[in-house]
Amino acid sequence: MAFQTEYDFELPRGYVDDQGNLHRRGTMRLATAADEILPMKDPRVQSNPSYLTVILMARVVTRLGDVKHVDTRLIEKLFTADLAYLQNLYRQINDLESPKVLAVCPKCDHEHEVAIDFLSLTEALS
Repeated sequence: MAFQTEYDFELPRGYVDDQGNLHRRGTMRLATAADEILPMKDPRVQSNPSYLTVILMARVVTRLGDVKHVDTRLIEKLFTADLAYLQNLYRQINDLESPKVLAVCPKCDHEHEVAIDFLSLTEALS
């Protein structure tokens, strides 16, 4: 079995380019140490730590629809729902453990933790 380093996704809303074309399907790769460390030197991050997300997504999103190059300007133009989706996907594919929620069985009322698999959920909704 091959080690997976890239993950396909579909944005909930999508990126609208300057010509009015909608781009929703893309690919995100696993982050490297450099992806998380190097942006910390960027003056935009130093003056606004929230900008780290924009730079990080521009580094790891390798494809979005027919767009030739994903950069920070493109990420800045995403709808907030799409940026939140990418942040969740980033956490899921780069963390060792999936996020968990407490669930209650509707039949027996037993409480247990359930791992959330955003990738499978996205595929099921498509």
